[in-house]
Amino acid sequence: MHKRGWWRDGWKAEPIPAPPTQAKLIPIVTTASTCDDAAELATTYRQRWAAQENIIRDFLLPLGLDTNHGYGKTEVENSEVSKKRVNLEKRLSNIQHWTVSAETRAQRASKLYNRLWKQTKQHGEQLYRVLNERVWELEAQGTMSPSQLRAESKRLQAQADAELAPLWQRVYRVLDKSNKEYAKCERYAHEQCDMLRALEDLEKNERMMYELDNQKDQVMSVCKLALTNLVMWARDHYFPPTYAHATWKRLAPFFQLAGRVVSHPHTVSVELHPFNDRQLNRDLLALCRQVNQAQPHLPDGRLLVFTVKASSRPVLDGQQLKIA
Repeated sequence: MHKRGWWRDGWKAEPIPAPPTQAKLIPIVTTASTCDDAAELATTYRQRWAAQENIIRDFLLPLGLDTNHGYGKTEVENSEVSKKRVNLEKRLSNIQHWTVSAETRAQRASKLYNRLWKQTKQHGEQLYRVLNERVWELEAQGTMSPSQLRAESKRLQAQADAELAPLWQRVYRVLDKSNKEYAKCERYAHEQCDMLRALEDLEKNERMMYELDNQKDQVMSVCKLALTNLVMWARDHYFPPTYAHATWKRLAPFFQLAGRVVSHPHTVSVELHPFNDRQLNRDLLALCRQVNQAQPHLPDGRLLVFTVKASSRPVLDGQQLKIA
């Protein structure tokens, strides 16, 4: 692994190997009689939504579900990914700085440990050499019994140990500090590799973001609102009183009626086909009568006249009007 050998000179952090992935097979059904290029088929499959966008929109249009009429999009920076990248890069920079500081402290502590260990060892050897010489001198004098000589030897050794104990404790403290700093270096080396792997994964999985310009959609919303106000105005001014609170579902058959428009020099005649329902036809006649009484004029000054075409077949009461 790239984490190994972090203590060597010239070691450089590299991303840890990416975890193994398993390919996922996706069956693709095509209506083509032959398909020699599988890559081309896969590319076409990935672009299917963009190609079907207009078809789906045209299908939803008659149902009144076309909430999005179109928009412009511009590639922009993925703010969430950028924020994560900045945090990872900042963390990586801090770890690299901490690694240098930890290595400096570890080397300084290691050198201090080696120097103190040698000094303490030399001092201990000197103390024990003096101790042995003193014991040999007492033994040569012959003034002490063997038991007294052993007791004196132990007393001198205890004094030497007591003198050396603080020195060895200092050596061990420096050694412990050196080990902790080297442990920090190892941890920082591992974290560097992990950070580099996270940065590579972030770049690999980054998705392009787009800034949407929905001005067209807003314009269409304004047009919808204007058309709705126009329908409500026509309902309030020309429809019978029973339609005072009618919604679009009830008014739609009147606005969707087929007919014929005949243009004259001073008038424009609109001849509407009758319904297949007696009550609706009565309402239609009342509507035409109300329009003709109001005598609306077109912008060019011509009079607008509404009539109902004579029915060539019997009209049944209560027959439901079905509109495709």
